[in-house]
Amino acid sequence: MILKVNKVSKEFINEKKEKFLANNNISFEVKEGEVLGILGPNGAGKTTLLRMLAGIMTPNEGKITYDNLSFPKDSKKIKKEIAFLSGNTKLYKDISPYEFLKLCGEYYGIDKKDLNTKIENAIKLFSLEEFKDKRIEHLSTGQLQRTSIARCVIHNPQVYIFDEVTSGLDIIASKVILDFIKKEKQNNKSIIYSTHYMEEAENICDRVILIHKGKIIKSGTPLDIKEETNTTNLRDAFFKLIEGDKNE
Repeated sequence: MILKVNKVSKEFINEKKEKFLANNNISFEVKEGEVLGILGPNGAGKTTLLRMLAGIMTPNEGKITYDNLSFPKDSKKIKKEIAFLSGNTKLYKDISPYEFLKLCGEYYGIDKKDLNTKIENAIKLFSLEEFKDKRIEHLSTGQLQRTSIARCVIHNPQVYIFDEVTSGLDIIASKVILDFIKKEKQNNKSIIYSTHYMEEAENICDRVILIHKGKIIKSGTPLDIKEETNTTNLRDAFFKLIEGDKNE
């Protein structure tokens, strides 16, 4: 499954009743077996873009397609092939991780014969054994996020859309998620990974897109971007690219 984003823009109205573009004429592709980083500071437009990729928001202009399928006409087909997760995803607090994963599997219509096996595999993959029967409201931040990402694998999606999923997590919880991303890349899955942690992106992304004020200011491999900007890391490359912006 190949994702294509063609000249996508999203408009909002601020508190002063002024129109502004959270995303402005965004275009890119995501290939199979690729980790694509969407990088930029808070407020750059990353979350709005990813919500449109997941079909949660609708662009004002442009088109998003998955193997020639598009929202809203093919919403059900697309959503069976993607998984969307943000850093502040809310979970049902009165059930356990095991019950939550079962609920997700039933939602995706997974055969009951296969569902228990898929749940057990997800629990093992993200080391949920110690708290799989504990009420979600009593889980730590890291445990909550591991439960959230475990839900993403239940229906075996082809595309993962991750928005700031390691934000606020400790080094152990972050490593679990980053190792999972590397593993799924080897399984030829496509991963769209939004973060403001530039160093983290350099470690796992095949290509990155740098976004500033809703626009793409540079895209390419981390190495290419550093060479083109004559810098040694993506953070310095970003600041060099926005030099001259008087509003910064």
